[in-house]
Amino acid sequence: MNLLFANDRRGAYPASLYADQNEPLPPFPPLRGETRADVAVVGAGYTGLSAALTLARAGRRVVVIEAQRVGFGASGRNGGQLGSGQRLEVDELERIAGKPAARRLWDMAEEAKALTRHYAHEAGVAVHPGIAHAARSAAEVRHAHANAERLARDYGYDQVQPLDRAGLRALVNAPLYAGGDIDRGAGHLDPLALALGLARLASSAGAVIHEGSHVHAIVHGRTARDPSIVQTGTGRVVCDHVILAANGYLGRLDQGVARRVMPINNYVIATEPLGERASDLLAENIAVHDTRFVVNYWRLSDDRRLVFGGGETVSYRFPDDIAAKVRRPLEQVYPQLRGVAITHAWGGTLAITRSRMPLFARPAPNCLSASGFSGHGVAMANLAGMLMARAVQGQSEGFDAMAALPAGSFPGGAALRWPLLVAGMGWYSLRDRLGV
Repeated sequence: MNLLFANDRRGAYPASLYADQNEPLPPFPPLRGETRADVAVVGAGYTGLSAALTLARAGRRVVVIEAQRVGFGASGRNGGQLGSGQRLEVDELERIAGKPAARRLWDMAEEAKALTRHYAHEAGVAVHPGIAHAARSAAEVRHAHANAERLARDYGYDQVQPLDRAGLRALVNAPLYAGGDIDRGAGHLDPLALALGLARLASSAGAVIHEGSHVHAIVHGRTARDPSIVQTGTGRVVCDHVILAANGYLGRLDQGVARRVMPINNYVIATEPLGERASDLLAENIAVHDTRFVVNYWRLSDDRRLVFGGGETVSYRFPDDIAAKVRRPLEQVYPQLRGVAITHAWGGTLAITRSRMPLFARPAPNCLSASGFSGHGVAMANLAGMLMARAVQGQSEGFDAMAALPAGSFPGGAALRWPLLVAGMGWYSLRDRLGV
């Protein structure tokens, strides 16, 4: 199944709130015939556009090839949360990689957050401060508070404020949670607005973008001196370097990456404008995510709708009624919204790894890949693009540091990873429902 076309119409954004509230860019032309480039970038989400922008500003000839439209994938559909740190918390990173490496990874994540804020500022996209972390049990609250103390003591990051049940309830009027914390150094934004802004910036810098151009095959050069060929149905790019930035939509373009990166679907809804009712849900304009394995996450849009993500399916096909799928966790978190009108409901495909840390890899001598951001990609995907662009220019320290992280394959490899994940997701979903 080709996830690029399995759930969405060709050349059209999903029926999301973001697509309704952002003016689309004029279409970029499909690739036709043969063209030459220093770098071909496959995928026009945050990763690909960040790479293209960095390279174009450095004077490289860059061609970006997108099967659908810029920001079509997870970059234009996600919950818009600009989180701190890596997908794994620092105590887990210290256990896996040691304290010096964990500190380096934290600093890189802070660089990712700063880079994304810079891009948003350049693109005229507002970033609203604050993300609350809602814990379901006393043990999870203790862990959150210990993590906040560790960040302040060992990492010099004092932006995380621990919250007991009453403190969290004062910010997030949801009865499910036992406490948590609020990260004032994190934030949230309109994700599609950022993707469209990056496309404008990259195009203005000289990057050539082709939409509606599905890459069918890549022929890599045998050595670093040999050119590579990126082939679509109507043309091809002959280039010195290839950057793979398709994340959950990479498909069969590289089996080595596919063994270690798993596409999964997630679902989001937007309610009707809530007006004054919105203040009963969130006392401040912050974003929230909780501690479920299948995470619930939410924030308010600028017109006071609740944008809420949650729910899972065991199929690559989106459910017929996404709104009904997400309404259940929404009403569990906010019983006061029972029966609220849902005006938008959409799905999207992201990618995870076994470690939940992104996979940076070199599939061929002149090919770089970054994917598997595991729901933590708003900042890290932008950094990944910049790091790959720097590596192309001979500055590979940041890329190599990420590529050195352990990255096991999924059991069964690319062929059997999905059935085995279904079994695992069923188990963790049961744990979520039981509150374990």
